[in-house]
Amino acid sequence: MHDKLIIFDTTLRDGEQSPGASMTRDEKVRIARALERLKVDVIEAGFPAASPGDFEAVQAVARTIKDSRVCGLARALDRDIDRAGEALKDAQRARIHTFIATSPIHMRHKLQMSPDQVVEYAVKAVRRARQYTDDVEFSPEDAGRSEEDFLCRILEAVIDAGATTLNIPDTVGYAFPEQFGHMIGRLIERIPNSDKAVFSVHCHNDLGLAVANSLAAVLHGARQVECTINGLGERAGNAALEEIVMAVRTRKDIFPCHTNIETREIVACSKLVSSITGFPIQPNKAIVGANAFAHESGIHQDGVLKSRETYEIMSAEDVGWSTNRMVLGKHSGRNAFRTRMQELGIEFASEEELNSVFQRFKVLADKKHEIFDEDLQALITEAGAEAEDERVKLVALRVCSETGEIPHAQVTIKVDNEERTGTSSGGGAVDASLKAIESLLHTDTALTLYSVNNITSGTDAQGEVTVRLEKGGRIVNGQGADTDIVIASAKAYVNAVNKLLAPIQRTHPQVGDV
Repeated sequence: MHDKLIIFDTTLRDGEQSPGASMTRDEKVRIARALERLKVDVIEAGFPAASPGDFEAVQAVARTIKDSRVCGLARALDRDIDRAGEALKDAQRARIHTFIATSPIHMRHKLQMSPDQVVEYAVKAVRRARQYTDDVEFSPEDAGRSEEDFLCRILEAVIDAGATTLNIPDTVGYAFPEQFGHMIGRLIERIPNSDKAVFSVHCHNDLGLAVANSLAAVLHGARQVECTINGLGERAGNAALEEIVMAVRTRKDIFPCHTNIETREIVACSKLVSSITGFPIQPNKAIVGANAFAHESGIHQDGVLKSRETYEIMSAEDVGWSTNRMVLGKHSGRNAFRTRMQELGIEFASEEELNSVFQRFKVLADKKHEIFDEDLQALITEAGAEAEDERVKLVALRVCSETGEIPHAQVTIKVDNEERTGTSSGGGAVDASLKAIESLLHTDTALTLYSVNNITSGTDAQGEVTVRLEKGGRIVNGQGADTDIVIASAKAYVNAVNKLLAPIQRTHPQVGDV
């Protein structure tokens, strides 16, 4: 019998620490539901002590998820642990993940604490967390640059205090596979009570080695991997869940373990995370990239047609490709719409909310013949964005763009229910439209990202636009979708402006990076 490899997803916590990837509470719940359908073992929902908004998001995920374990991160401080315990109290199965730095450079310069004090804080934190749950995870931050003897000492102490999972993070992405794998093996061998805890790893991708380091650790005894959808995360990101899972599944001859992941949900979950965060998936990304199973070379095409195994080591269908089926159209009724939404894990809080999204669906169905699951997800993203505090609304947009002439746009918006109309020219239709909106709002923001992705294929496909605005150090994303890319761009810009105008409810959980 192979061991089970626990998949710990931290998209909602560490993934959210990517600059500009901040998610609302409802967006976190949507992703958590997708992760539950993926059969992720542990969902790290956030950092409850980071802000009231983050607390509410973790609490909402804890109340929603039934099958996966829900985890909250906490520094080795009483107030952090108490906050996490409170946020998780309604979870079916809860875990508190506490951490403290253990490398000499972190202890000396960041914590300004002695090794003895660090051990004392770690043990105290684990014991306090045990008052809320019997599932406690401990991480020695910056373990990759910590002294091995000290790691053995502190890990032995926290196991005695009640920690059931020990996570060894390569916080700065400095490790190398062979070295990191052997370190995990030595820790398991050297710590007297190591058999009482599951060893885990959390690798960052600064040198492009996060997946390789994680898999090397698995080969040396780690039985939990912390990872994220699409490799999202701080700086260069984390180990990509889809790559870890499919490597273990594809190379059963090497890995003495298995996962419970429902791999056919991988692509759908990947697209959802990309849509909500505004981080597009590169075409040549392993597993979930558009070209991952594409063959252009004549030799490759000939081989695949004769036998798929000649150039494909896994099936595209096994990870969710080719499952995008047209299920609804302009003649579909509300019952069919509601049923398909439920199949996608989307539920409506009220009949009014259902009716609102259904009307959007009908408008879209008049524009494009085939409605795919991705189109439905985009409708929910857009409806959720507009459901937030909306001080600005797009009323009308008229654009003129012709060869040899400077494009210009006329836009009408409502600001606090007061209608305003403005015009502007620009380098293109999109540029003119956004400048016309800005001429009415005077937000004085910097546009740091403008990204366009097609939601499905075909010339009638919806375009999904993400804009990122920055003002005074605050960064927000705005999303908009439409079959007309200019309108989608205007929607995205207005959505971002509304977020900037709204009261700050959340702060980025940057206080700790495990």
